[in-house]
Amino acid sequence: MSTFIASLRLVWSQLNGDVAYERYLRHWRAHHAEHLPPLSRKAFFAAETQRKWNGVKRCC
Repeated sequence: MSTFIASLRLVWSQLNGDVAYERYLRHWRAHHAEHLPPLSRKAFFAAETQRKWNGVKRCC
């Protein structure tokens, strides 16, 4: 039963975007660690929200 609950938690965290910041940090460490500091969690999600909604140019 606990494996089932752990699987549900994993799926839920992937669906709602909780793991996006961790994926970003893994990418940052692999490719950009020597150039810039990483974004904070708050700044990361603000940038993602802006990126997602700034490209919308239509109503439907």
